[in-house]
Amino acid sequence: MFADICGSTALYDRLGDDMARRLIAHCIATMNREVSAHHGKLIKTIGDEIMCTFPSAETALRAACAMQQAVENGKPIDGHQMHIRIGFHYGDVIIEAGDVFGDTVNVAARVAAITRAGQIMTTLAIVDALPPDLREKTRQVMRAEFKGKQEQLDISIVVWEQDDMLSTRIGSPAFRKSPENNNELILHYCGQSLKVNKERISVVIGRGEVCDIIVQNDFASRQHARIELRFGKFIIADQSTNGTYVRFRDGNVVRIAREEVILQGAGSISLGQPYSENPTGLVEFSIHSIHAQHHVEK
Repeated sequence: MFADICGSTALYDRLGDDMARRLIAHCIATMNREVSAHHGKLIKTIGDEIMCTFPSAETALRAACAMQQAVENGKPIDGHQMHIRIGFHYGDVIIEAGDVFGDTVNVAARVAAITRAGQIMTTLAIVDALPPDLREKTRQVMRAEFKGKQEQLDISIVVWEQDDMLSTRIGSPAFRKSPENNNELILHYCGQSLKVNKERISVVIGRGEVCDIIVQNDFASRQHARIELRFGKFIIADQSTNGTYVRFRDGNVVRIAREEVILQGAGSISLGQPYSENPTGLVEFSIHSIHAQHHVEK
């Protein structure tokens, strides 16, 4: 398991070395307490990240949830709230001189790299090893392609908040946002702009003439991907031959193939072609608060 403090570089820039170090040290100590409480072993601290092992998939998942709860529910220090992201994988490792190595470690690190603030991501190997009650806390969200791996890996998000089981939360009045708090997603492509919101909850992008956004791209399928507003989240679902690449604002890139991923913040979408091949004609996306925009217009 890798647990990483989000935005630490910005903390140093904004607060200075002494305060940033104090906040990071406090956050790492909070995470380490939960590792120990759940029978885990801290292998090493790498800057603002910890690497640890656990005796089972179950203890690892419980520890990950406890770490998120402890950090998110912790009292802000001098008004600064910390956030972490956690990625973990299950399998054999090589133990040498107190450190661990091998493919399992590499996969766990890559899962952590595609995880966003406040999230826990894991693999099918973990999900399959969980008891039924904990397996219900996972939702498959994407199929990721990692460098050095021939096969794509199914990646699941862990619903870690105690009151955040999706089946109950979606139906509760508190979860249904009022219209004035709704967000909208804006898509830009070659001078075209299109909004996805409560009035237009779904758009299709691709080469076909029936698409809402028609792209000029030989790598794209006729109806390449669908973007829709679902329970307050903007979801992109790949339905193509070559897959879809999503690059988020922080530089993380996720490839999905016949799978879905949640769009957050802002970024770009490449249809059928990895960013390393310098694709042209990217579809840019950004999420905005409708309430905030109306406030500015007034």
